[in-house]
Amino acid sequence: MSFDLKVRRYDPESGESAYWQDIQVELGPERSVLDAILKFKADTDNSLGIRCSCQAAICGSCGVRINGQSRLACNTQLGVASEEGRSKDGTIVVEPMGNMPVLKDLIVDMDAVHWKKIQRVVPWLLPEGEPPEREYVVPAESMIDITQSMACIQCGACVSACLSMEVDPEFVGPAALAKAYRFVGDPRDSQTEERLRDLAEDPHGIYDCTHCFACIEVCPKDVAPMSQIMRLRRRASGDYGIKDSNNGYGHEKAFVDIVRKYGTLHESQLLPRSYADGSLVKSQVRPDSLKQLAEGLPTVINGLRSGKVSPVKAIWHKKLPDQDQVRRIYHEVESRGERIELNLYIVGDEAEGDEWGPDAGAEAPAMGDAAEVATGPEAGTEQGAAVQ
Repeated sequence: MSFDLKVRRYDPESGESAYWQDIQVELGPERSVLDAILKFKADTDNSLGIRCSCQAAICGSCGVRINGQSRLACNTQLGVASEEGRSKDGTIVVEPMGNMPVLKDLIVDMDAVHWKKIQRVVPWLLPEGEPPEREYVVPAESMIDITQSMACIQCGACVSACLSMEVDPEFVGPAALAKAYRFVGDPRDSQTEERLRDLAEDPHGIYDCTHCFACIEVCPKDVAPMSQIMRLRRRASGDYGIKDSNNGYGHEKAFVDIVRKYGTLHESQLLPRSYADGSLVKSQVRPDSLKQLAEGLPTVINGLRSGKVSPVKAIWHKKLPDQDQVRRIYHEVESRGERIELNLYIVGDEAEGDEWGPDAGAEAPAMGDAAEVATGPEAGTEQGAAVQ
């Protein structure tokens, strides 16, 4: 079967700009895009550059963008990719990953971005005291919480797809923050609070994520980097009460308190509350919050002029008719006294247990191989007592 590919080529030594090359290969639809590229490279043009190794979706080397989506070339079948490109006569578009400089053709500089950011989060264990005579022994159940983040193969697909990094290249990024949670959640590490405070205070840290879900969609191993970032936030704000200079703590507390009071988001209160640890009163007297509010005044004026903001609605916000039910939900969650997170990455959809098993009268959340249930005082900060 014949497949058409459109490959992005770039050779810095030639001094020419990047260009597209149309190639055609004869392979079965079950074969991978990587197979097609390697066949063309072997049979026609050996100068085509692509990084690869295991060809089994384990090493993560062959990360590229196929039809605009970051993925592993070895894990993408030609037939599937061709179906996706049907609007372009079945042509499969292959280009290098985004958010990283291109070295040649489909090869990007992982050291300049991906690995540099991984080093930023101190990706090694920092235990307390002298090392033991032999190995650190940890009960298996203590490591379940970080199993999902440990599954990362460092392919860089999430970095390539990250919209926050497109806007702010200094953003630590989804891969590095997922790696950060791998050690924050490790019971052997002694620097949990220090790690969290460092990432919370960094203006390009955990509060720089915009919840676009792009990293979750492209991850070939269901690591769900955004979920790990949300976990870091919950640990920082909920477990350690870290009031950061980026107003992340204040924004989350303001969000929760407003919904508790009104049932829906009162956006005109969200901004001032966020600048004052969630308090509307503090936002009116704290010099730093007043300064930040003053900086946002032009945006407010533009909103009023355009009609996007109504002065009446900005001041008076109606509560939901059944607001007591919303408060009841808050009470039920917070009365537990602790947050419980179930890592369903291991058990998947076939989980059986007291809460989600068939005997409980409810099915386990149908969220693929990775899902998370968060409950407790801080569960409502961004996601509520919900399954993500």
